[in-house]
Amino acid sequence: MMQKQQQLLLLAACSGIASAVAIPAPTLLPAHVVVPAPVITPAAIRFDSTRSYQRRNLVSDIEGDMGSVLSALGSAIPSYVISGVPNFFQGFPTGSQVESSLGISDSDLAAVPTQVLNIPPYANWTDQGWNVRFHGNVYKMPNLTTSKLNDLANIFLIDTDITSLPPSQQDQARNLTAEIFVVQQAHQNLSFHLEPAPSAGSSGEPGGGGAVTPAGGDQNITFPYETTVEGDFDAFVPIQNVSGGGLLAGNGTDQIQRLNVYANGSIMGNATAYLVPPNGLTFVSDIDDILRVTKIYEPKEGLLNSFARPFTAWENMPDIYANWSRSLPNSTHFHYLTTTPEQITRNYMDFIYKTYPGGSFDTRPLNFSDVSATLSIRMFLLQKIFQTFPQRKFVLIADTSNSDVMRDYPQLAHDYPNQVQCIFLRNTSATDPGDRFPYDTSKFQGLNNRSYMFFLNPNDLMNLDILGGNCLNQSIKQNVTFGIQDEVLGIHGAAGRTKASATISFVVALVAAMMLLL
Repeated sequence: MMQKQQQLLLLAACSGIASAVAIPAPTLLPAHVVVPAPVITPAAIRFDSTRSYQRRNLVSDIEGDMGSVLSALGSAIPSYVISGVPNFFQGFPTGSQVESSLGISDSDLAAVPTQVLNIPPYANWTDQGWNVRFHGNVYKMPNLTTSKLNDLANIFLIDTDITSLPPSQQDQARNLTAEIFVVQQAHQNLSFHLEPAPSAGSSGEPGGGGAVTPAGGDQNITFPYETTVEGDFDAFVPIQNVSGGGLLAGNGTDQIQRLNVYANGSIMGNATAYLVPPNGLTFVSDIDDILRVTKIYEPKEGLLNSFARPFTAWENMPDIYANWSRSLPNSTHFHYLTTTPEQITRNYMDFIYKTYPGGSFDTRPLNFSDVSATLSIRMFLLQKIFQTFPQRKFVLIADTSNSDVMRDYPQLAHDYPNQVQCIFLRNTSATDPGDRFPYDTSKFQGLNNRSYMFFLNPNDLMNLDILGGNCLNQSIKQNVTFGIQDEVLGIHGAAGRTKASATISFVVALVAAMMLLL
């Protein structure tokens, strides 16, 4: 690990040379490409009951992983930070592993009701009409004693006894732990009931998002596949514009329509589907450290903020999203994408709908369980929504602490030049001294430098001409080096607060690297 840090410091020092030269002139706008027709894109999971997975099956294994989060710190850079995937979001037990690890019998589990995690879907319009992407997970939640939940929660909290927390935080930690230790249900058949969703708030208000309630659309849907061995389901299913009308055709409206989706037989399986017309603007937003305070890069804080503390919005970011929802056209759609495992995302969805405009969701399915798979799932889900809505423009929002974001967002701009309208990235290393890890801007080379912005505070996003593609606030220093950058190392790159010259930045980073090598 020390060698890895030394390599990063040397890379950072060398990249300082780039900041000492003139910033390249803006690149030309990309050439127009032919827009493909919207399609029903593949599911994120395969419906193959023969698949098997190598997974840990003991609670003690998870405890060992959690301990390694802290032991990996010190002078070395943890591998999970470099990959952008926290260890404490990996290796959750599934299915029979939960039963054997916790000593739960089949008869005990049989008495527990089946639940459905119904993730808020989007729907697109094709020559088949409206197609709703139903996706989520089917599971049973074992009955665990408070004492057992305390013991399990303490594994995740690391060096924090759950009983030392305020009562409300204890309850949240227990509830979240219970959601982790669930038993997924394979080979289940699902059906849903759809009906018009009542107003969740006006445009710009939390839960509103500018979507409208259609005049009709009541119907029952049978999902065409059984759940996978992990209990996952994910597929587009055509719905009917039932007799009497009510649903507006996607090619005949600029309004986003909202339907409630109820999973039959589950008291918790409710969600809202967003019927998104082919043209318009879609905001795709990460959640951690951009919409809420998480501090993933500080393990103790990240754990407490994820498992125990109430979710807290980052500064006045809700006002920025509310303004976008109010001021942009009716066709504006909000989509929230997090690579957090799906079984712990109820808190995320609850927080978003109480704080930000309503919209569809993507999370990490259970069969994307290890680091290598997780690093590919964000791009898979991003490409999925781009291909589902090939005529829509996209605004991508996240922070620099995620290495997959720093790779995938600019890559999408290269691959889909006429669809990526703006990329907005909060530079956490410039705003939070706890983020001591470098970020890589090399993928941004060759892009129009008015199409992306590294920013410091939510107000930096005000008064931008997003529809016109002018995404850069000229008052925010960018200084992108197209290499490894970090404020603490002295490579004062995107949106850096420090006014030191590029030459000084280079010298500081080079000296730091040399001292580590002595």
